[in-house]
Amino acid sequence: MQPASERGIAVQYAVARAGVPSAASLRRWTEAALAERPGDVTLRVVGRDEGAALNGRYRGRDEATNVLSFPAAPLPDGSRPLRGDLVLCAPVIEGEAREQGKPATAHWAHMVVHGCLHLSGYDHQQDAEASVMEGEERRILAKLGYPDPYQER
Repeated sequence: MQPASERGIAVQYAVARAGVPSAASLRRWTEAALAERPGDVTLRVVGRDEGAALNGRYRGRDEATNVLSFPAAPLPDGSRPLRGDLVLCAPVIEGEAREQGKPATAHWAHMVVHGCLHLSGYDHQQDAEASVMEGEERRILAKLGYPDPYQER
């Protein structure tokens, strides 16, 4: 496997940086979610307009969402290392944190972990899948020092 130190994690900001986590934080959360899984990841932090445009184009929904995951295509040899892009919509994530009474940093970390797990093949369409994915999210976030994101407040 590709060691974490050889993984490329690029961070792009398409919004003002005030109130948005640092690239170092975004990379740390990504590393924790990916552990020793190989592959490069690009994280793009966007505003509501870009988030809504991408969600509309790729998911047929006319509103911005918190995180979109775009897994890369398989390699020519047929292997599917973890690689892809995450789009994080800053105003949606910040609004959700306020509405849910969660610290913004904890919610940002959760959304990065959640998106990375989608890149790893996890899903939450079925109850059994959601249970597995949420368990993995809880485990990773606990290692990072964040509370259970699904615990009622």
